[in-house]
Amino acid sequence: MPENYSEAEHPDFDRIARYYDLLYAERFDDLAMCLAFSDELDGEILEIGCGTGRITLPLLQQGQKVTGIDLSATALEAARAKLQAVGFSDAPLYQADMRDFDLPQKAFALAFIPVNTFMHCLTTKEQLETLQAVYKHLRPGGAIVIDLFHPSLDTLAEADGRMLLEDELPDEMTGHTAQVFVVRRLEADRQIQHVTFILDELRADGTLARDTFSFPMRYIHRYEMELLLIQSGFTPPTVFGDYDLSPFSADSPRMIFVAEKTVGE
Repeated sequence: MPENYSEAEHPDFDRIARYYDLLYAERFDDLAMCLAFSDELDGEILEIGCGTGRITLPLLQQGQKVTGIDLSATALEAARAKLQAVGFSDAPLYQADMRDFDLPQKAFALAFIPVNTFMHCLTTKEQLETLQAVYKHLRPGGAIVIDLFHPSLDTLAEADGRMLLEDELPDEMTGHTAQVFVVRRLEADRQIQHVTFILDELRADGTLARDTFSFPMRYIHRYEMELLLIQSGFTPPTVFGDYDLSPFSADSPRMIFVAEKTVGE
């Protein structure tokens, strides 16, 4: 398997964007955490992988200054439409690759990489490139917050190859009900989990429409992530175990890393 994305392996983020709001429209469990970190720092926020604006819009509505980047033009188009509808058409959103981006603003107080977005970096090289790109956009003492799931090898192995019903949701774009299934296949030697979403929509005439999309994600262990941050110039991170900022433990569902850009850099 290639070390970097091949054309076949690279996710089609524009295609995924069509389903983003369907899958995550009701997910706000991380929002209070994002707002709490935002309130602690006086300055502008950079959101890496802003998607269709799930977090961007609430932050703006709370009076924060937010800049977002995303690789998907389709997702950004949806985000801009949402922001424009409620008076935030001037919020800067850029189509950019988190592994290699260069924005006019280089003094952000805070950078968010929300909900497993960092796991789209499939190699150590890509992980370091992303962290270094974020680093150069933060002011001295600025903070990075990275939200990852806490990988359990037993759980990863148990889910391997199984098709599980993830959710049953109304699709506002079509008016149909969608059943969302997910299949996760483990490539343990690369720490890669290949994720396939299967969306079945029951139409009014009783017929079933199916669509699928897949993407690889690289899961990361705690001390691996700590080392990546330190190697990229950040301070040793504080690690929380969930969105309530409880201490990290072996049973924690999440790994929330908070690190700062070295003062004086």
